[in-house]
Amino acid sequence: MTASHPPYRVLCLSGSLRRDSWNRRLLRAAAAHAPATLSLQLYEGLGQVPLFDEDLERTGPKGLAGVDALRSAVAAADGLLIATPEYNHSLPGVLKNALDWLSLDSPQGEVLDRKPVAITGASTGPWGTRLAQTALRQVLHACGALVMPAPTLFVASAASRFEDDGMLADEALAASLHRMTIALERWIAQLRPDTQEARLVCG
Repeated sequence: MTASHPPYRVLCLSGSLRRDSWNRRLLRAAAAHAPATLSLQLYEGLGQVPLFDEDLERTGPKGLAGVDALRSAVAAADGLLIATPEYNHSLPGVLKNALDWLSLDSPQGEVLDRKPVAITGASTGPWGTRLAQTALRQVLHACGALVMPAPTLFVASAASRFEDDGMLADEALAASLHRMTIALERWIAQLRPDTQEARLVCG
């Protein structure tokens, strides 16, 4: 892809709903250090997704606005970047809940099927969400998503990586985020080579 082409659209999902969580900060930092050929947007509506209940799906649109908004955002994205915390050696319930909804067929189709995805995660502990990312890979694989195999990025001791105002304070992490987002661009281009052509024709 050349600079003259529109950037790939990457939807960023944080597994933490806390407004200033480490993983939301990490995604903002990824957006700041991504190449110009990617456009990263943090999704703000994960807290509006109800608990997974297929009875809700059968009753129609009432109560499913949060699910429909998420599905539409995922369907419109060329790829996803997910940052997960680690709770009790696994991914948090809010993220698993969202993926359970996204795994269902819908008017938007199976929005995770063959969707290019990169994952990362930050924690204040020494392990950097290794177990949570492993669990997340397994769930995404079951949903048909295509998870980028490398590079991996496990951000440990997150409190020391950011300034008090939320800005990234670690140059090595900034470089790692740049490498990861470049790799994500290549992953999307490899898996969805028709995406840019279609958008250029339609545009």
